[in-house]
Amino acid sequence: MSTRQALGRGLDALIGERKTSTTSVQTGQIKIPVNKIIKSRWQPRHSMEKEALAELTESIKQHGIIQPLLVRSAGDKYKLIAGERRLTAAKEAGLTEVPAIIMQAADQDALEMALVENLQREDLNPVEEAEAYRMLCEKFGLTQEEVAKRIGKARATVANALRLLELHKDVLGLVASGRLSGGHAKALSSLEIPEEQLLYATRAVKEHLSVRQLERLIQRAKQAPRKRRVTRDDIPAEHVAHITDQLRKYFGTNVRIASCKTYANGKKCPGYIEIEFYTGDDLHRILQILGISE
Repeated sequence: MSTRQALGRGLDALIGERKTSTTSVQTGQIKIPVNKIIKSRWQPRHSMEKEALAELTESIKQHGIIQPLLVRSAGDKYKLIAGERRLTAAKEAGLTEVPAIIMQAADQDALEMALVENLQREDLNPVEEAEAYRMLCEKFGLTQEEVAKRIGKARATVANALRLLELHKDVLGLVASGRLSGGHAKALSSLEIPEEQLLYATRAVKEHLSVRQLERLIQRAKQAPRKRRVTRDDIPAEHVAHITDQLRKYFGTNVRIASCKTYANGKKCPGYIEIEFYTGDDLHRILQILGISE
């Protein structure tokens, strides 16, 4: 499969290829009660644009759901593979049942199909797309090259997307909300200091800078004499990596640690720890590990 073919040929092509491996169609199109469908922890989408969702809801009220959802069996319920926006809009429209096709699919296959469908529809923001790539790498042990081949993207596209996740968390928030584009994020990723990333990101939003304008601004800043530089990470990188690995095993989920830093002028930059969770139950489990009652 060429790097562009999978995405270009669509989700049906991906499903067709997987019928010979770990994925198969279990049923034709059937009607499933909406209260029987649960969202999967592997869904790449984390947010929905309200206006677009309202338009889809109105369309479903008028014409129904044209393209069936993809689900897989989960006891007496069904886990959603593809069609989260359609399911949400169907509930908003007052539908009690939705058309669906039941698939037999492992977690990795379900994530890949959900990712491909959302990429085809351009439904994912750059942060959601990057997080889906990272999940394929970290949860299923795929290399960047393997991820690229699976979803029909160039390896450089996957690598650049993953690099965006190293940005300051508030910058990622601006990108996820659509206030900054993926192009803005790529320009900001050339800055090593998180506080500088946030400084220029905030300025780009406030002044409505284009990607090219932001790139020129950053380039000029790099060429100017610097008044302060990070002299060191206060915690050695190998120690941070070791702690990160231990915490990932302890919590059973992805953990990121950014070391605190000290500038040449003595000013401190705080570090932080991020613990990921994917469902309410996942959060409850982590809080129990920490000894925190809700």
